[in-house]
Amino acid sequence: MIIEEIFTSNLPVGEKLAIKRARFESTEINDNKKAKRISIVSGIHGDELEGQLVIYLLADWLNKNSEKLRGIVDLYPAVNSLGVDTITRGFPLYDVDLNRAFPGSAQEFLPGQVVHALANDVRGSDIAIDIHSSNIFLREIPQIRINKEFSKDTLPLAKELNCDFIWIHDAVTVLEATFSHTLNSMGTKTLVVEMGVGMRLTKEYGNQLLIGILNLMKKERIIECEENFDVRVPFSSEIGDVFYLNAPRSGLFVPALDHCAIIKEGNKIGDIVDPLSGTILSTLFAPNDGILFTLREYPVVYEGSLIARIFGEKSGKN
Repeated sequence: MIIEEIFTSNLPVGEKLAIKRARFESTEINDNKKAKRISIVSGIHGDELEGQLVIYLLADWLNKNSEKLRGIVDLYPAVNSLGVDTITRGFPLYDVDLNRAFPGSAQEFLPGQVVHALANDVRGSDIAIDIHSSNIFLREIPQIRINKEFSKDTLPLAKELNCDFIWIHDAVTVLEATFSHTLNSMGTKTLVVEMGVGMRLTKEYGNQLLIGILNLMKKERIIECEENFDVRVPFSSEIGDVFYLNAPRSGLFVPALDHCAIIKEGNKIGDIVDPLSGTILSTLFAPNDGILFTLREYPVVYEGSLIARIFGEKSGKN
């Protein structure tokens, strides 16, 4: 393993900003053989930590199984290292969302320089995986979000990642200034994973995604091993619709279902209650059969707050 700084910049009071990459490379690679390369990125948003756990678990596996490596694995655990240090989603001082600043350039202000350095370093990888968490308000089951524009190439890869749901967005909802769109446009097949909740770690999800990444690397011959990785078959938005459930009243949301529950139309999702008067202000029910893949984590809600997202199969009506 080789740890390198892909970007550095001097900061006030003698401090230095450094974005680091850990590279695991097979000893069998030679000049006559082009090795496949996969890059795993996390921490573009500083308050999203689930990806750091996944990268730790993967690095630990590679350290213990270096003889099984046949390609190159690059790990970028904390792209927005200042945001991680300050528990801030955006890039501190500039108040910039790094995932809306790509591709950037070396001549831009500091956030633009950071994303430019990352994009150029990851560029040339065969596959890239960008791991995100939700915010502090919502919990997401492990899911992959891909741009419809690039789905022909990325959907087969997504199905190997042991996630529960694949959400294919139209180009309108996946902005061109994101890491994934930029890298896909550069020729690197890039997937976005969303899972867990902001500022927290969900060990179950971390281990689930680790199995998926190992499975994908085995299929792509980046690793060679006898283990058979048992991965789940994901639901896909290709064959269904996503339904949104928003709060009709302000109050305290008390969920009635576990996350990632298979639900039926009419199942109770939860209550919005008023603690002061001890009354139920509203009871929320599932509008359709499906899988509950997003659920409110932070209990205080206001009218219009997102409570849940449910994926359900299309009715088949023309």
